[in-house]
Amino acid sequence: MIAEAGLAALWLGAALCLLQLIAAAFAVRGEAELAGIVRPVAVAQAALTAVAFGLLIWLFVRVDLSVALVFENDHSEKPLLYRFAATWGNHEGSMLMWVAILGMAGAAVALFERKLEERTLLATLGGQAVIGLGFYAFLLFASNPFARLYPLPPEGRGLNPLLQDSGLAFHPPTLYLGYVGLSVAFSFAIGALVARDVGPAFARAMRPWVLGAWIFLTLGITAGSYWAYYELGWGGWWFWDPVENASLMPWLAATALLHSVTVLATRDGLRAWTLMLAVIAFSMSMVGTFLVRSGILTSVHAFAVDPKRGTFLLALLFIYIGGALALFGARVGKVREGARFDPVSREAGLVANNLLLSAILGIVLVGTLYPLIVEAATGTKLSVGPPYFDAAAGPLALILLAVMAAGPLLRWRRDNLVSSLKRVAPAAGLALIALVAVKLAAPSIHILSLLGLAFAAGLALASVAPLWQRNLRRTPLFVWGMVLAHLGVAVSVAGMACDSSFTVEKLVAARVGETVKVGPYSITFDAVDPTFGANWQALQATLLARRGEGDVLRLSPQARTYWAPPTETSETAIHTALDGQLYTVLGKQAADGRWQLRLWWKPFVTLIWAGGALIAIGGALALIGRLWRARRKPREAWL
Repeated sequence: MIAEAGLAALWLGAALCLLQLIAAAFAVRGEAELAGIVRPVAVAQAALTAVAFGLLIWLFVRVDLSVALVFENDHSEKPLLYRFAATWGNHEGSMLMWVAILGMAGAAVALFERKLEERTLLATLGGQAVIGLGFYAFLLFASNPFARLYPLPPEGRGLNPLLQDSGLAFHPPTLYLGYVGLSVAFSFAIGALVARDVGPAFARAMRPWVLGAWIFLTLGITAGSYWAYYELGWGGWWFWDPVENASLMPWLAATALLHSVTVLATRDGLRAWTLMLAVIAFSMSMVGTFLVRSGILTSVHAFAVDPKRGTFLLALLFIYIGGALALFGARVGKVREGARFDPVSREAGLVANNLLLSAILGIVLVGTLYPLIVEAATGTKLSVGPPYFDAAAGPLALILLAVMAAGPLLRWRRDNLVSSLKRVAPAAGLALIALVAVKLAAPSIHILSLLGLAFAAGLALASVAPLWQRNLRRTPLFVWGMVLAHLGVAVSVAGMACDSSFTVEKLVAARVGETVKVGPYSITFDAVDPTFGANWQALQATLLARRGEGDVLRLSPQARTYWAPPTETSETAIHTALDGQLYTVLGKQAADGRWQLRLWWKPFVTLIWAGGALIAIGGALALIGRLWRARRKPREAWL
């Protein structure tokens, strides 16, 4: 009866979502007696979706094979963590998680939002209901997660072994929290357009949701990058896979929206641009959902293979985005112009930042969708890979770094060109010094990597410049957040440039006892032995690595075979040092008895993920600082 209870909770949640939409629509039109039920209904709907998702988790944990979804993705011999995470390691479960997070986000808006005018808030909750109804319909009519299976099978098929990692428990939920945070920002924009209430109060209400979504997207992308890096055994941290791009595009849009909504909240500028970016950001999250769950792509990230589901999702995409753009077109002419600013000002720097981010977003979107469109139209398979993205987006990214360095050093509204250049000069000087030093040290370095390292040095100095001559103990948290986030970008870019230009790779066929040198390490192939796990068996190599006269390190890469479902994988063995990582993979044994070994020395590659962590920490500090300031102001007014 657990599955039936979950399905019933889902149907009741859908009914309440419809009631929320109807009540909000009439309340916005002036039916005051219905206004009072919108908030409670949003909270009740969230409770029901949480119950449905919790029951699905319980079905997976107990391995209830009478449920088709559990049979397809679970196995009684899996460790508890994988049985738990398998709940969303599939199409239907991941979509139910989306709906549950969406419902709980709507409840949070209903319970805690007090800054907006009532009519704008009701329109916002109505917008959330419109989004929710589409996904409820998708689950109930196209992707029922609680469908029963008869006759009862003796055992489940098991989770994809590439997903059997702790990363599955962290990566998808963080991305979904980011996606849903953007849906709330989208609903705020719809509410503001419907109520004709586009101003600083609307922006201040929307900003925490944009910032929260951006933090979770940053964490999800960073964690997903490292997960793919150590799990797939390809030696790379980003492959421009369409599904990777599907998570990057919302992040780019959210970054632009975050800067724009800050201008609107604090300086009453960029009103129409902020609304448009809110629509674009949610559009990118919908495009990502379509790519991953429509069956249009074959990837370890992609779950659905049923074209009917893809058609349903595509219809939702057109309805939501087309409707939002139509509403924007109808109402944007009545949105009053915000405060003006000079071409030399911090607002102008943020506009330049937004335009560059939007251009990069367009490049990634075209590179992601173009092969799919060509294949659908002509049947010809095309591949758009790193050469396109590096050549098209790389130069714009470098300009973006320069704008990021200069922007926070400019004054609001109006600045003097000569004075602003003096403030930017130290960062520019350091970038030039770094450029010369790196070129002398590595004459053959690629131009993009050279410029990346130089610009990263300049951005690092410019990032901490806003703290100059401040009382650090009294500096607001959101200023610290900006500093850390921009510094994190500089750190990540430095890591990317080092990995791109200085990585040493060796593919060798070695016998036991042979020694291979890669980078600063000498690696002795000591042994190959069988080993076993909870649901796999493997051949495990023992590699003895030594750097100069240092201690001997023992690395144990594996070639695993899972039996539920039958799959072969490579398990990397990585040693992390202060200046990089030694990355090792065991391949197949050749007919002559030699073993394939793939070895990498990757200088400073860990800076990529350290920078991502700094960006997320900076965002968290900014969010805490903004929320604390907003909470403190009413208290001060009351005192």
